[in-house]
Amino acid sequence: MSQPVKVVALGGGHGLAASLSALRRVGATTGGDTTTGGDTATLDITAVVTVADDGGSSGRLRQEFDCLPPGDLRMALSALCGDDEWGRLWSRVAQHRFELGPSPMAGSLGGHSVGNLLILALWQLLGDAVEGLDHVGRLLGAHGRVLPMSLDPIDIEADVLLPGSDELTLLRGQVAVARSPGRLVGVRLSPQTPTACPQALEAVQAADWVVLGPGSWFTSVLPHLLVPDLRAAITSTQARRVVALNLVPQPGETSGFTPEQHLEVLSAHAPELMLDYVLADSAAVTDCKALASVAKTFGAELVLAPLAEAGGSPRHDVQLLAAAYGALLEGGRIPPWR
Repeated sequence: MSQPVKVVALGGGHGLAASLSALRRVGATTGGDTTTGGDTATLDITAVVTVADDGGSSGRLRQEFDCLPPGDLRMALSALCGDDEWGRLWSRVAQHRFELGPSPMAGSLGGHSVGNLLILALWQLLGDAVEGLDHVGRLLGAHGRVLPMSLDPIDIEADVLLPGSDELTLLRGQVAVARSPGRLVGVRLSPQTPTACPQALEAVQAADWVVLGPGSWFTSVLPHLLVPDLRAAITSTQARRVVALNLVPQPGETSGFTPEQHLEVLSAHAPELMLDYVLADSAAVTDCKALASVAKTFGAELVLAPLAEAGGSPRHDVQLLAAAYGALLEGGRIPPWR
């Protein structure tokens, strides 16, 4: 039996959840050693999750208890749950959101997810964010580990060019930035030098593969490159690095963006970042030459594969994404675009 292949996936929200669900399936179905072609190798998956959410249940808990926002961490844990009866049940429990009931007493609980409350309870009992997440992962039977990007709650600030204006407007907060009415020019974190999670730094440095994206580009993907110590780990690791692009521009954050512009944003905020592969949906790319040219500036090969759900959905199909990741991890069996 070969040593597990260590994969670190960075992001947040639905994009990271799709990536983790796909990687979990790769780990469950890999038929060959992903490094040598020998005996079966499984994946050792670590998720590194952004902690800038300030909306919904996470925002309420963050404000009331001065804690990390648990929502994206919960989604990552749920995505790593297995497809057996235990995994399916606990994934549903963690994701279950209480509805507002007719009683006025239900208001304080309404809108909260069970998983968010469970994570917060363990944080309070154990006094350690990472240990609390590890305990939740064991309860859920998660096939991998979930870590926060930083041990500090973070706010995102963005400079936005509003329609009809030549002056930049400052937006503060993940929700406000995600719903930007104008073109995002750049983002930064507050505090600007948050404390990176030590276990996340160790995982990135020890990884065989690092996967960045898909997800909300400015509020889920890019923030990992804005934490100085984490950025240094990502750019210096000996792991092979993959950027998985979104299927469509996201209204508010990346309205009107081409796939090339998504990469250019990464370069603008972390010019030292080098990549091995840029993975994109073959139906979402209209100018392969242009995207391949930008990928080459990162030292990367452009890889195209069908990745979208059927029916024109803007979401990744987990099985197709798993097939694409599996092919890359098993030796690049997807031919790079030519």
